[in-house]
Amino acid sequence: MARDDNRGGRRNQRDETPEFADRLVAINRVSKTVKGGKRFGFAALVIVGDQRGRVGFGKGKAKEVPEAIRKATESAKRNMIRVPLRDGRTLHHDVYGRHGAGKVLMRTAPQGTGIIAGGPMRAVFEMLGVQDVVAKSLGSQNPYNMIRATLDGLTNETSPRSVAQRRGKKVADILPRRDEAPEASVQVAEEA
Repeated sequence: MARDDNRGGRRNQRDETPEFADRLVAINRVSKTVKGGKRFGFAALVIVGDQRGRVGFGKGKAKEVPEAIRKATESAKRNMIRVPLRDGRTLHHDVYGRHGAGKVLMRTAPQGTGIIAGGPMRAVFEMLGVQDVVAKSLGSQNPYNMIRATLDGLTNETSPRSVAQRRGKKVADILPRRDEAPEASVQVAEEA
């Protein structure tokens, strides 16, 4: 009998630890027309993240709202992506994402800007752990397509470390030096 209690112990411990935060983005009442009338159910859209660079979304349908949310949360945990963040607070570079008619533009922002994004995009950034970003939805207002477009853009996000590794260079060779930029502008001013 003790063996049954012990079975799958690691998985149960992992599920109990609250390492992931989740956010319910949308819940829709859906109906199916059958011979006797209409059968109603619920569709839920949930975003899950660890607020340290991992995020995922999932959708679930069920006859009851809590069951739909549970299914969506499990689906989101299975479909997580890792996004490199600069200083753990913003994106490394501006990025554009699209999915269907959903188009989004995400821009890096200086510290203290906050999350300037609307609707489902804000939920994605909060669950991802981004603190400073400016984002704009240019296309569809459908939350499913907006989230998919946002995640499409975030998958194209690359860190200087990964670019340097791919090119066989050092990170310092790729990033612009901060002390050279002001000198170049001073030299241009002196020549004029």
